[in-house]
Amino acid sequence: MVLNSEQSSADSGSDSESGSGVTVERIETFTVALPTLRDFGVAGGGVTVKGRPAVRVLVKVTASDGSTGWGEATPIPSWTYETTESIVSTLSHYLAPAATGLPLWDLDGLVRVCDRTIRRGWSTGMPLARAALDVAWHDALARSRGVGLGELWGRRRHDTVDLCWIATGSDPAALADSVAEGQAHGYRHFKIKTGLTPGEPESREAARVAAVREAAPEARLVVDANQAGTQDSALRLARLLGPLDIAALEQPLPANDIEGLRRLRDLSPVPIAVDESLRHPTDLATFVRRSAIGIAVAKVQRCAGLTLALRQCQLAEDCGVALMGSGLTESDIGLAASLHLFAAYDLVAPADLNGRQFLTSPYATGPTIRVRGGTAEVPTGPGLGIGVDEGTVRELAC
Repeated sequence: MVLNSEQSSADSGSDSESGSGVTVERIETFTVALPTLRDFGVAGGGVTVKGRPAVRVLVKVTASDGSTGWGEATPIPSWTYETTESIVSTLSHYLAPAATGLPLWDLDGLVRVCDRTIRRGWSTGMPLARAALDVAWHDALARSRGVGLGELWGRRRHDTVDLCWIATGSDPAALADSVAEGQAHGYRHFKIKTGLTPGEPESREAARVAAVREAAPEARLVVDANQAGTQDSALRLARLLGPLDIAALEQPLPANDIEGLRRLRDLSPVPIAVDESLRHPTDLATFVRRSAIGIAVAKVQRCAGLTLALRQCQLAEDCGVALMGSGLTESDIGLAASLHLFAAYDLVAPADLNGRQFLTSPYATGPTIRVRGGTAEVPTGPGLGIGVDEGTVRELAC
């Protein structure tokens, strides 16, 4: 499916109406099917199935000076409520018409237009759809100025980002094999998902984690429950994980259980990281006020794009909250955006950017992202710093 919008925003109030400055002229949406390499699941269900194409929504922004940019949305109903259909509909019928005609430089204006067009519920409305547009906008703006995202922001602390390998498997033997596969690819650090089997005793969950620790005794190891626990079960699991030198237990409770996460942070022998709860910078502010957070997980799509993700990361740093980095099994466009974000801050654990482990990006052309020995090099070219073959994107469109 390929959709586009060239309708000018009636309420943008932008300088483009006077003819000054570079404006956004066209926003196109492509639904593409990407080849998958391995099975992958989270507590809510499957993310990828080997041999079954993984659907991603790509967005192309074209500015009046000819600059273009690309963004990506990753529909994973097992992780959040946005589907392929809702992302495409939101972009093509709501966000694209509202944003077309805005000045390319006005990233804050894009956020405000999106806020007006799709109102908030519990938190940011349609963040994955918004993230694809925001990242494409950043890419086009930086390319228009001939600089990379770090130069655009005036902020880049690191040239590389350490990544973790997702240890998959339902039993200790399969997990050990998965760790060995990751090590063969040069990865030194690992992440394991829990809550994959409803009702599984915490002792069995801990045994799976112990198998990963045994196979990788020197690794930084993160355990991610993806909201699968209750206050009691999460505390039992945390206590069982205590002797295993875990860097963090990530999102063990439902996103809106702020008091439960505060209590767990106080009682847990392992650090608690918060991910799905932090859709907007104001969510982080609430956690900080309630002393309910020690580690915040940065994630571009969850935060509706780079503009709000940068705000949230800066707020975390200013408040003394540690940062971890994660993604949504994106292809290379999303991977590049996340690498730029994480290179701008200091992370306390290797980033979970696992797209390369589970799918391929046939559209990626030179320059491409280099991942060596479990470490990704942050792209250095203009914009996102990667090439996108639009012909291949159109061939993949479904």
